[in-house]
Amino acid sequence: MKVAVIGAYGSAGVAVAEGLVDADGISLVLFDDGEPGGGLCILRGCMPSKEVLSGAAHRYQARADERLTGKAHELDLDEVVDRKDDHVLGFAEHRRDAVHTMAERDDVEFVRETARVVDDTTVEAGGDEYDVDRVVVATGSSVNVPDLPGIEDVGYMTSDDVLDARSFGDTGVVMGFGTTGMEMVPYLAEAGVDLTVIEHDAAPLDYADDGFGRELLELYRDEFGVEVLTHTYEQSLEPTEDGGVRLHVEVGDESESGIGSDEFYQGEEHVIEADDLYLFTGRKPNVEGLGLENAGVEPTGDWVDGTLRARDNPRVYAVGDLNGREPILHVAKEEGYHTAENIIAEKEGREPRRYGFTKHRVTFTGAGVYPFARLGMTEEEARESGVDYVVAERDAASDGVFKTKDVPHGRAKLVVDANDGTVLGWQALHYHADAMAKTMQVVVELGLDVRDLPHRAYHPTTPEILDGLFRETAEKVREF
Repeated sequence: MKVAVIGAYGSAGVAVAEGLVDADGISLVLFDDGEPGGGLCILRGCMPSKEVLSGAAHRYQARADERLTGKAHELDLDEVVDRKDDHVLGFAEHRRDAVHTMAERDDVEFVRETARVVDDTTVEAGGDEYDVDRVVVATGSSVNVPDLPGIEDVGYMTSDDVLDARSFGDTGVVMGFGTTGMEMVPYLAEAGVDLTVIEHDAAPLDYADDGFGRELLELYRDEFGVEVLTHTYEQSLEPTEDGGVRLHVEVGDESESGIGSDEFYQGEEHVIEADDLYLFTGRKPNVEGLGLENAGVEPTGDWVDGTLRARDNPRVYAVGDLNGREPILHVAKEEGYHTAENIIAEKEGREPRRYGFTKHRVTFTGAGVYPFARLGMTEEEARESGVDYVVAERDAASDGVFKTKDVPHGRAKLVVDANDGTVLGWQALHYHADAMAKTMQVVVELGLDVRDLPHRAYHPTTPEILDGLFRETAEKVREF
């Protein structure tokens, strides 16, 4: 069986290849036209963003600590970008080497060209056609530019541009306050940009229970000096005479609450002017030009089934951001390995298995000093499922260690099955929440009983907040 992998440098694509390279009776032809090549996460996603956030985090913590005197340091954007480029290019080289090493094998061919599906048994690249038995597409995603009147007349910066920028204007307006926006905004603020952020809802973090979004909103306004206009909607854009941007917005009516500025009255239209427009409006699957229609596949809506095969043609697999299911690096990698297992199963005459995963998310909000993490169910999801549950919530400030480390903001929440004590979900927005996510992944995915979890704090450590959640929910389960 010959398998084509289109997008072999990406996290999902390389996982497919690694999962198949040692399988008996399977040969590979790997396609990627990336320059320099290395995949979205390494080149333009999670790795470079954490690099720049590191600088922002150091500046924020230094200027926010009342025990330190003197003028706050400024970010040296040249140094930030140079260090980011050096590290990221090294990571990308390692990824390319992994692909090239596989390509040294007799049963693996690597084609450094743009690939297109001719039909479900043929892929064309560089003027040559390749006969294959299965096609795996793993071409990732690209920046989504909203269809807003006037957007073609103004300049804007995406996260890609921000990561490479060595200077910024004094003022900026941000469209898009999802994961990318929540991570990039504190970096821009620490770089000295006076920001206004447009938020359509009452608060960000729509994949968390309500209280976390409100907590984050307060954090960004108070700690990073960002003006966030909630219940506000973009109407049109136009350039200003001095090369800036003018954004027309409409603010929600009087039935909505939480508007960020007294100057922006509800139910009225307003104008925001800024030096720069920052476009953090999400990403869209890279399906254009792939030729999937030639294999009878229409890549819209829910076009990929639970086995990660195209619903219109089971000979075509789609993994990673491309399939629109869950655009997270580690899910993409898991999907890649799972796809490899399913292709092997098909070759051996077995049925492919459905891919399932525990919902999880780590977003490096608050310049990474106050990250948000979630594993499993939110309380809202538990309620909608009809399960009996108990909940415990704690403020970070309730545990002295957060105060002593001068990171007092944030909160955490645990959702537990009231009948058998199974931990259903955890959410946290506080210092070290990202590091605690692995512990909670083990707890949630293994279905552990909260009454069996040790709650012995090794003082002074930030996981004390977990001990408090465990104790409180365990007691509630015993009393249920």
